[in-house]
Amino acid sequence: MFNRIFLFLLTNFAVLMLAGIVMSVLGVNPAQMSGLLVMAAVFGFGGSLVSLLLSKFMAKRSTGAHVITEPRTPTERWLLETVRRQAQAAGIGMPEVAVYEGPEINAFATGANRNNALVAVSTGLLQNMSQDEAEAVLGHEIAHVANGDMVTMALLQGVLNTFVIVLARVVGGVIDGAISSNREGGRGFAYYIIVFALEMVFGLFATMIAMWFSRRREFRADAGGAQLAGRSKMIAALERLSLNHGQNTLPSQVQAFGISGGVGDGLRRLFLSHPPLTERIAALRAANGTAR
Repeated sequence: MFNRIFLFLLTNFAVLMLAGIVMSVLGVNPAQMSGLLVMAAVFGFGGSLVSLLLSKFMAKRSTGAHVITEPRTPTERWLLETVRRQAQAAGIGMPEVAVYEGPEINAFATGANRNNALVAVSTGLLQNMSQDEAEAVLGHEIAHVANGDMVTMALLQGVLNTFVIVLARVVGGVIDGAISSNREGGRGFAYYIIVFALEMVFGLFATMIAMWFSRRREFRADAGGAQLAGRSKMIAALERLSLNHGQNTLPSQVQAFGISGGVGDGLRRLFLSHPPLTERIAALRAANGTAR
């Protein structure tokens, strides 16, 4: 927790330093930027934090997930017992456990903190995976919660949003001033067009950074799942996913926290939230010294 707070403060300091350097190079008066920085922080972090606080509610609503309070079947009882055991081993509070209807093999975790999370699995996973494989998937999701990945992603997204808003308006103002040097008064219509275009461009780069972090996070969750359930079970689960890998139909707000993401090559790979399954399997085998 303290490591994430330190990283958050350090990242914000770096963003402010970079913003100051950019303003100095472009000849922008820093005194005029205080209002913009406040506005950017409110909008940049506001949306991310609201999404984080509402993540469980929105995930259950968008997937139609049924939260298991009293198990009605042996499978539901096994799910609750497995998640409870893994949560205790990981040192987190007992998450809500849910099942949602879906033919694909997938699962996700979400929630505002380590002690207020939700772990959900698809009916497709329960029908197509063995208990050992499903146990590893649950371990992967519990590792996401234990690592604080939801909070870290929200903070990172807030920093990136703030940077995009500030930089687009600073650069947009400089460009607008250069092409409209003879105009008197405030900003012209061209300024807003330029800012919109810059936000789109900078937003693409911000997404690449967020997705790069998301892919690193998946390797850590795989390692955590291997620790909780066993490395051979985690490898078997990923191999099962690779055989049944299809389109990710999870709602966009929880796709990054599923066990499996999309596929793509070239530039498209830069925007994927998950590494290729082959790389994840290879990383687990290499860590265990059993590459083959």
